[in-house]
Amino acid sequence: MAATDIPLALEQQQKKKKPAPGRGGVTATLSEDEALLRCIGEIVDAMVQGCRKGESVDLNALKSEACKRYGLSRAPKLVELIAALPESEREMCPGGSDSDFEYSTQLYTGYGPTSMRAIRARYNPYVQARGRIDLLKRLGQSVDKERLCLPAVWDYFIRNLHYALSGHTSHDVDEAVPYSEHGNVKCIGLTIETRPDYCIGSHLRQMLTYGCTRPEIGVQNTYEDVARDTNRGHTVATVEDCFRLAKDAGFKIVANMMPNLPNVDMERDMESFREFFENPAFRTDGLKLYLTVVIRGTGLYELWKTGKYRNYPPERLVDLVARVLALVPPWTRVYRIQRDIPMPLVTSRVEKGNLRELSLARMDDLGLKCQDVRTLEDIHHKIKSKEVELVRRDYVANEGWETFLSYEDTRQLMERCSVVRELHVYGTAVPVHGRETDKLQHQDYGSLLTEEAERISFTENWSTKLAVISGVGTRHYYRKLRCELEGPYVVRECHLSTFITIAVLKTNEPRRLLSNLM
Repeated sequence: MAATDIPLALEQQQKKKKPAPGRGGVTATLSEDEALLRCIGEIVDAMVQGCRKGESVDLNALKSEACKRYGLSRAPKLVELIAALPESEREMCPGGSDSDFEYSTQLYTGYGPTSMRAIRARYNPYVQARGRIDLLKRLGQSVDKERLCLPAVWDYFIRNLHYALSGHTSHDVDEAVPYSEHGNVKCIGLTIETRPDYCIGSHLRQMLTYGCTRPEIGVQNTYEDVARDTNRGHTVATVEDCFRLAKDAGFKIVANMMPNLPNVDMERDMESFREFFENPAFRTDGLKLYLTVVIRGTGLYELWKTGKYRNYPPERLVDLVARVLALVPPWTRVYRIQRDIPMPLVTSRVEKGNLRELSLARMDDLGLKCQDVRTLEDIHHKIKSKEVELVRRDYVANEGWETFLSYEDTRQLMERCSVVRELHVYGTAVPVHGRETDKLQHQDYGSLLTEEAERISFTENWSTKLAVISGVGTRHYYRKLRCELEGPYVVRECHLSTFITIAVLKTNEPRRLLSNLM
């Protein structure tokens, strides 16, 4: 499939088509504005009733049906639905025009560094981006490469951001993007924060036109009941569809997860993260770990006041994060732990600001290791270019086969020990010191299997030892194979020279094999 066909293919994958005016034989008799208001009211009412009954709410299906009924040319925006929700039905997130943080956008308090810069610029995208670039210049930073991270956006916002980078005033996004390509300040990545139900076919196609490279998607949890209780407005199946479609379009995906939500204990939180990392329907490229905090003006604050919700104690939270980091696979990067929310605004949360540092220290105490991309970065290990080797990892994710390639210092992977659970040559039993040409036992098949196990352990898994759990009576056999007894195991040291010798004897191509192995 050609790259230009991807947006069209995404659109074709959508099961539900966009509503068009007068679909289904319905002719709009109301004005467009009045029909939109009635449509919003109907959707909000259905959402509220569904949540009160404990039912899963499919927001996209509600919008599609309501738009068809009223013959609308466009579906209501998410902000319009949120604004129409009764105050009593909003639970988790601060921000918004009618909240305690009225000058802030939804999900933000307005007192974080980014929010304060936005308010100071009156949310003008050009002023925000240009001001940030000028500040970095004054601090002596290089600004020829910039990465932009945005909440859900619209054309005007994207156009003016590219204007801030290129200096060229454009009429629309299609004109702004080519000029941004040739600007002195290069946009090397554009991240758009959104929801799973607003990151499907038509939304992904729009993101591609913006130059987006990485959607950041709020998932929070992998449980259906938690999504319902926290008024997420979508199902876990929506999250899975979103990840699949986004990866099909070539996007790198970052997921936001939130432990310590109401009605979720430590055990359920750990099970949720295991599901997230091990289930091929999830497996994202990046992760942000946003711990639940209690802020005034939210439904969660009311639960906290009545004693129906409590945060984990600090020590348990550090322990949870440490165990979560131990689950992270090497193809995933943990971008952030904790949000930038000033302490005076928080009613209940972990009091530690250096939670990542504390969690890594706890991992050392527990004998655990973090293998995410951030931990393996060169800045932590001062790797020399001649010490790295190409490492390939294959895994299944989102109905596809993915390959993660990296150059790594494989010495960090050494000191491992591979274990052979069983070495057995089946067939007719031959006496210990006997040898029969028509029988398979005692024909060196066992030693050949051991050599191959050693080769795989050293060259593919970077193990320096091969341990065998052997029967007491077979230990003399393993001593002939250069194994020594270490505790209950017989152990063989893995050496590169062994494989060079074996390879030369078998192929008679020493130069090529030597260059491959070194």
